[in-house]
Amino acid sequence: MSGADISHSDYVGGLFRSHYDWLCSRLHRHLDSRAHAEDIAADTFVQLLSAPGVTPIRQPRALLTTIAQRLMYQLWRRRDLERAYLDALDQDETSSAPSPEELAQMLEALQAIDQLLDGLPAKVKATFLLSQLNGLTYPEIAAELGISQRSVSDYMTRAINRCLRLCLE
Repeated sequence: MSGADISHSDYVGGLFRSHYDWLCSRLHRHLDSRAHAEDIAADTFVQLLSAPGVTPIRQPRALLTTIAQRLMYQLWRRRDLERAYLDALDQDETSSAPSPEELAQMLEALQAIDQLLDGLPAKVKATFLLSQLNGLTYPEIAAELGISQRSVSDYMTRAINRCLRLCLE
């Protein structure tokens, strides 16, 4: 470890000691358990620690709040995705219930897809998911989303290209 790395970790350690309890309390107001708040607070400092060369921060609580909010939104999005998948399984009476291992694998795959599509506009994501998960045709997707078939084709191209690009990196 270089001197710069040690001073960086010392700096983040000082921030941790000064602001961890405050951040946990703040997050606990938005989350269902103290344990989830502590996990996100810890992950916030891990991200800060892994950031290259953080210079002294003028408003550390603002930065910590921003990082923690992103992590909290990711948690909520993951929960929503899991809930939607489980609801879809409940509604699909033709399939048998997956084993816990299969369910965990499917949820992991859905989270990976969600990360691949992160940053794309909502309609592009919806188009891709309706096609790939629901098996809808382009005309059905166009009707469902109230867009043209040409837009469906363009959106699918964007989503697939993004997935390919990110998978090849």
